[in-house]
Amino acid sequence: MPLLRSTLVKTEPAGTLGSLDELFALANAMEQEAADKYAELAGDMQRQGRPELATVFADLAAAEREHVDGVTRLSQLWAGKVPDPALVRWDAPKTFDNDTTTEIKMSKLITPYRALAMAVRNEERAFAFWSYLAAFAHDPEVKKAAQVMAGEELGHVSILRKARRRAWRQEPDAARAGNATAAPIDAGSLERRLAGQLEQLKDGLEPALAGKMGELAGESRQMSAEADGFWQFPAHLAQSDAETIAESLTDAYLEGAERSNDPARLTSLQALAARAITRLAWLRSLSA
Repeated sequence: MPLLRSTLVKTEPAGTLGSLDELFALANAMEQEAADKYAELAGDMQRQGRPELATVFADLAAAEREHVDGVTRLSQLWAGKVPDPALVRWDAPKTFDNDTTTEIKMSKLITPYRALAMAVRNEERAFAFWSYLAAFAHDPEVKKAAQVMAGEELGHVSILRKARRRAWRQEPDAARAGNATAAPIDAGSLERRLAGQLEQLKDGLEPALAGKMGELAGESRQMSAEADGFWQFPAHLAQSDAETIAESLTDAYLEGAERSNDPARLTSLQALAARAITRLAWLRSLSA
């Protein structure tokens, strides 16, 4: 559990959540922080004369304010009251990427795609955080509410990834060169390729991290059986690094779930997406 706390999310609250009131107070604080920071970035981009990016961040701020309203509704439904900021007894976990925020403010090369990529990562960290709380909470009601919050964040990830894909298609063609001519490979084969890479990455890691990498490799092999025949990726993707492969698989599971009209297939792809997002969060934290 200490390893999970140190790598899966940037930081966690310096304490435990003992009630639904505390949980929703913390959730409210996290969503409000994101709304404020996106609004700040929108203002920065407007002052820099970059209206397209200002619009992207203003839209993200508006979406986060809707998330704040959603937390309020959940709190009223589950706890019978609106979130009370006074119950936040520690700093909110750092799911928002402050380093990237600074880079965006200073960079002249930032694009809508990169801005949305940052937003996706922020939501992935929030998903990982609530998944952690759901896994280790002692109070059944807190555990169940944390699972609901994780599901909410997974929905946010899916929406933002879809927006990011649209932005990617609008990037210069040179940035996407080479993807269209390669022969396809399915998700099952790519999962097995990822499992092999994760096994190789164990070398040189401290025992606890090497053990976690082995667990991820084993999970990728399990996921490969469920993913056989699903999707078509360019074959050259199999030669990419583990993080790139993991992110491509995550995108595919989320997009496949969005397209599916089969309830059983939808459930399967959503489960694969949830596992893939957690795996990706681990890999990114380790590479960082």
